[in-house]
Amino acid sequence: METIIKVHDIDQVVFSYSDVSHGHVMRAASQIMAGGADFKLLGPRTMMLPSKQPVVSVCAVRTGCGKSPALRKIANLLTAEGLPVGVVRHPMPYGDLSKQIAQGLAPWRTSAVLIVRSKKGRSMNRCLPVAIPFYAAVDYQKILELAEKEADFIFWDGGNNDLPFFVSDLEIVLLDPQRPGHELTYFPGAVNFLRAHVFIHNKIDSADADKVGRVRRNIEQFNRAAKVVLAGMPLSVENELVIRGKRVLVIEDGPILTHGGMGFGAGVLAARQQGAAELVDPRPYAIGIIRDTFEAYPHLGNLLPAIGYDEGQVHDLEKSIRQTPCDLVLIATPVDLHRIVKIQQPTCRVTYRLEEIRAPTLAQIIHDFVATEQAPKQG
Repeated sequence: METIIKVHDIDQVVFSYSDVSHGHVMRAASQIMAGGADFKLLGPRTMMLPSKQPVVSVCAVRTGCGKSPALRKIANLLTAEGLPVGVVRHPMPYGDLSKQIAQGLAPWRTSAVLIVRSKKGRSMNRCLPVAIPFYAAVDYQKILELAEKEADFIFWDGGNNDLPFFVSDLEIVLLDPQRPGHELTYFPGAVNFLRAHVFIHNKIDSADADKVGRVRRNIEQFNRAAKVVLAGMPLSVENELVIRGKRVLVIEDGPILTHGGMGFGAGVLAARQQGAAELVDPRPYAIGIIRDTFEAYPHLGNLLPAIGYDEGQVHDLEKSIRQTPCDLVLIATPVDLHRIVKIQQPTCRVTYRLEEIRAPTLAQIIHDFVATEQAPKQG
């Protein structure tokens, strides 16, 4: 960094990375300032685009807080209000970015209870298949304009613990009591924490009570105006009986384990709950990027991280699985690996959902928000 600043006579360096500790940010700032340049962070007024439509954003204080099940649930709730919804995803910068300026991706197919209004004005609840438009790419002004043409409500799907790119009328932020205190000490998750209108205090069913209490006290001290939804993430296993007594290789979502800093995920929890005889250590059999990941993140133990899904990453993951001696491969990634990776051993998939423990519920919050946005504006 110092060399780049000196060779190119750089005046200003803008930090644009996420899910790092405050210490990491200040070390970068010190390094840059030592080289003679200014260090800058971009705030919401600079980076967030205004929308013509109401925006709901779902972000988190760290990677791995449980955004995926929360996103599915909230998208269904918005759709259940009978409104066209467009989901805009945080950038996924893979491949030729010049060809990914603004993309409408394959619709997110789901099922929701829609409020169908008849010609006589009566309302009927019907469970119908729904295809939700889904957008992501590079130029988010163009993406926003594309989504606004098709959707009455914009739904921002955040990545890592980054800030939403759009000005949000309802900012929903997930908390993780398995990492208490991180909501105040990681960037930019701490910004999300301080800005949140609604917290989903997740994983209540698996975190220690004292850790849950620490997060609750931080809410009361730093953002007591936010509504708090208490939630758990119950696990579902395709066939629980096949796990008991088996030597199991667990595959977890890579980013949660690497820059998210978690030592385990849903797969390890499911294996323990269902009585696996052993969690097989894949490290002696890992190759390529999987082996490199174990070396870079020594806290990882008896599980296999799915780092990514490009051709090289899939090859290394597939061969690492094939070489690991086990009775069963337990898949706990958000992506269904069967669609991408050829696995020769017997497999079983773990999924999870978000489930509120008591009121207020997300259904109540979303319904009230939609009603407010649709009410005639005064003045």
